Amino acid sequence: MSAPSVLKTFLWYGDDMEAALDFYAATFKDVVIREKNYMNEKLFTADFSIYGHEFIGMCTERGDTFNNAISLSIQCDGQEEVDRLWAAIGAEGEPGNCGWIKDKWGLQWQITPFQMRDYLGNSDPEKAQANWGKLMQMTKIQLSDFIA
Repeated sequence: MSAPSVLKTFLWYGDDMEAALDFYAATFKDVVIREKNYMNEKLFTADFSIYGHEFIGMCTERGDTFNNAISLSIQCDGQEEVDRLWAAIGAEGEPGNCGWIKDKWGLQWQITPFQMRDYLGNSDPEKAQANWGKLMQMTKIQLSDFIA
């Protein structure tokens, strides 16, 4: 019997992945930690999911740091959820542009509301273009700033 192939995102933490997992569990509504493996009493690897997306995490000081070449995109419902996630991730993180924000560990997230699609894909090309221009000027996405 063989198992099907599975695609997971592998995240390499330089230190304290245990704190990162605790933070994710407290911040996101759907976190499942399936397995934790320890080496010398320190968390070394973990198998977990956030909103159904599968991850493997590894904690070692020999690893590279996260960079902007990859980000995790969370599409959420409404401004209230954007604000909640932005505040949690940004508490010890660093805001970027167009809804991107780094968490305390340097992992880049993009927090985007589903409703933004309606503004960026507006049937009026002038309004759609204006909304794209507004997005390019934003840090945290503000739905009230878009033109309907």
